[in-house]
Amino acid sequence: MSFTLYPISTGNFKLDGGAMFGVVPKSIWQRTNPADENNLCTWSMRCLLVQTEERLVLIDTGIGDKQDAKFFSHYYLHGDDSLEKSLKAAGFGFSDITDVFLTHLHFDHCGGAVKYGKEGKLETVFPNAKYWSNSDHWQWATEPNPREKASFIKENILPMQESGQLHFLEIGQQEFLPGFGVTYVDGHTDKMMIPQLKYKGHTLCYMADLLPSVGHLPLPYVMGYDTRPLLTLKEKEAFLNKAADEQWVLFFEHDATNECCTVKHTEKGVRVDQIFPFSEL
Repeated sequence: MSFTLYPISTGNFKLDGGAMFGVVPKSIWQRTNPADENNLCTWSMRCLLVQTEERLVLIDTGIGDKQDAKFFSHYYLHGDDSLEKSLKAAGFGFSDITDVFLTHLHFDHCGGAVKYGKEGKLETVFPNAKYWSNSDHWQWATEPNPREKASFIKENILPMQESGQLHFLEIGQQEFLPGFGVTYVDGHTDKMMIPQLKYKGHTLCYMADLLPSVGHLPLPYVMGYDTRPLLTLKEKEAFLNKAADEQWVLFFEHDATNECCTVKHTEKGVRVDQIFPFSEL
């Protein structure tokens, strides 16, 4: 199956640099991700639109705009892009989307999937789409542990099910569509799904929160948000070794500066090889 791909920028937000890099000292991580006076770094929310002859699949949706001012005051949303604007620039509208593939259900990945309608009722943004998760992650998100509870916001999640649009991939299902593979990882959150697309002779990997940015390539650079950081280390190592062996293209959801890179083996482990915009692929 052949794909046409469109990066979809939904804007930027800010998160604490220490939380984003875990045990790594600021003196090191600020070389790649400089922080502002409040120790906050800028991160993108870059989605990916996958077009086939019959389907139009949106991978993740950004943070959305339905939360209150107090919520958004923590995240300093900025930039001129939005989900609607970027879809329109690609030639599409909300009603054209046939599938919404959600890597996981943290608010900055799925918030744009649900909105408040004209009567103040929650409704799905994409009226003709199937919303895709998996049963293990859905249970994890709807019965959240105290550590992740603030990231799983019920008004972002439950309307997908209430609308009848929610569908699950089978656990272990290796393909969503022909040429659209799925890898499951559990270090960041339970059963996060990493899409891998055959595109122009390459394997393009949508990195979600397995690798938020180029600055996270070294193995110990693991987010403080991860529920199982030691497992993330193992998952990153296996993934990056294969990415270096097979020259995969890594597409970053959260890197505000770099869209894509390839990686290579070095004496210090897997490191960046080439960095480039998606348009050069």
